[in-house]
Amino acid sequence: MARNDRRYVCQSCGAAQARWAGKCDACDGWNTIVEEVSREAAPKGLGKGKGQRIEFVTLESGGKAPARLATGIAELDRVFGGGLVPGSALLLAGDPGIGKSTLLLQGVAALASRGTPVAYISGEEGPEQIRLRASRLGLGDAPVRLASATNVRNILTSLEDNPAAVVVIDSIQTMYLDTLDSAPGTVGQVRGSAQELIRFAKRSGAVLLIVGHVTKDGQIAGPRVLEHMVDTVLYFEGERGHQFRIVRAIKNRFGPTDEIGVFEMTDRGLTEVANPSSLFLDAERGPVPGAAVFAGMEGTRPMLMEIQALVAPGPPGSPRRTVVGWDSGRLAMVLAVLEAHGGLAFSSRDVYLNVAGGLRIAEPAADMAVAAALTSSMADRPVPEGTVVFGEIGLSGEIRPVAQAASRLKEAAKLGFSAALTPDRPSNDGAGPVKGIKIVPIARVADLVARIGPEAAEVQ
Repeated sequence: MARNDRRYVCQSCGAAQARWAGKCDACDGWNTIVEEVSREAAPKGLGKGKGQRIEFVTLESGGKAPARLATGIAELDRVFGGGLVPGSALLLAGDPGIGKSTLLLQGVAALASRGTPVAYISGEEGPEQIRLRASRLGLGDAPVRLASATNVRNILTSLEDNPAAVVVIDSIQTMYLDTLDSAPGTVGQVRGSAQELIRFAKRSGAVLLIVGHVTKDGQIAGPRVLEHMVDTVLYFEGERGHQFRIVRAIKNRFGPTDEIGVFEMTDRGLTEVANPSSLFLDAERGPVPGAAVFAGMEGTRPMLMEIQALVAPGPPGSPRRTVVGWDSGRLAMVLAVLEAHGGLAFSSRDVYLNVAGGLRIAEPAADMAVAAALTSSMADRPVPEGTVVFGEIGLSGEIRPVAQAASRLKEAAKLGFSAALTPDRPSNDGAGPVKGIKIVPIARVADLVARIGPEAAEVQ
């Protein structure tokens, strides 16, 4: 007979311990430990007998690969890697109210309209609420099967009797297994429910789309193992004050990681943005001090983004550093290099840095664009009009090459830019000159400071 063991599990990190405590020793979270009851997964006799033999196969393909299911929404299919792979499990997470359910409803409605059997199971809303949203989005005629349920056993039984090629679970935090005594949303329930649903998807060949909640820190709620179990992890990003939304692939077993899809929130739902670079730039404003256009890469997509900097006098001894959309530690490094090798002094000045449009930049290729914006603000001179900037800065003041330089330059030429401040050394991908773009090689930070603000070097 299986034995019940009581344990105390942290709902933030999943760490288990023998007794309750107010603080989790693993993640330092307060009031996150909840009592759970775990049952033995197998009888004690397991291991005494001989198990069944498993069959091995080779890497050679045994047949034609199954075709991907394209939603018809180009930005969404881009993030998936070209479409949905049968038998895969995808997790979409984001802040409350950002549009996760709206995006998935639009995607599966497009699939259902082309004859793909789709089941949408919600544990947070009733069918009538989903119908109201679909009517507002103009999707009321899509043959999507709706259900409101939270019991995983009932859901799997219904799907066995009425198969669907695409299954949406909204959300995994509301699902529960009746074999576990813990409440829905706890670490054990989220892990167990996801494991059963993913096992069904692999066995039946259905595409499983799971909606996940996030914590106040922006992490997916529940155990970290949930992200390892699924094939693809997507984050839905965006600021409440901006109409743009970004779907970013953090993990993808069937496509490139760090791929993004850009959408615009309207009263008719989320509409795809085919050319996001043109939307994140203000072409009519003209050049102003403290602004530099960065030619970046988001996955396989080149994107032009505006980096804004403001250097203002501040109180001596405690200058302020405020960053939005970039790494604050990397800003501190760029400021130190500009002081040591560029002749600029920021010790008595406040520095504010912002990536326009609510975007977030993670690649080090933005270093030189940030340095250009800071130098421009310091010298009160704009970066030359029609110029894009990219390059990584080393601690010794050198400008290091970055990958995919040709793609960055082609995107800049397409949007009418005529010059580019780039590293003087060629990138490893063998990028050559691009028609319509004048390459201005920069070898060191001092060269960048001299080109953008000649008199800035005299400010001490």
